[in-house]
Amino acid sequence: MAEDLIIATGSKEEQYQLLFRQIEALLSGETDCIANMANIAAALKEQFNFWWVGFYIVRQEELVLGPFQGPVACTRIGYGKGVCGSAWKDQSTLIVPDVEQFPGHIACSSLSRSEIVVPVIKEGTCVAVLDVDSEHLDFFDTTDQKYLEKICGLI
Repeated sequence: MAEDLIIATGSKEEQYQLLFRQIEALLSGETDCIANMANIAAALKEQFNFWWVGFYIVRQEELVLGPFQGPVACTRIGYGKGVCGSAWKDQSTLIVPDVEQFPGHIACSSLSRSEIVVPVIKEGTCVAVLDVDSEHLDFFDTTDQKYLEKICGLI
């Protein structure tokens, strides 16, 4: 049975450091990818109160909505479309300070203002993306990137 997460205080770096260790422990011994994605999304939402956090899973030539926390979301995203599809195509993390300025942005919610999308890479192939949205402009930075990439490496 999982223990409750300890909500960290302090700098963003300190919060991520504690959360990463907790997520590592939470995922330890669990091999089901969907279960692990669900717990990661919940842990990130709980710690940082992001507007939306979740996964899109690669299914043939599109991303299909996976485990998430937040308001309803787009169900399918095409390869190279929007921020998520672009991160999938490029197999690299995208930080978007203002989603309105991103060419081809897919607006699942008009309240989302900035976004970070991290690809989940297995054996050199993107198998999913972690999508995190904020209702604030310019919310994400390299600290988010560093730790979200480490967290995605646990999947």
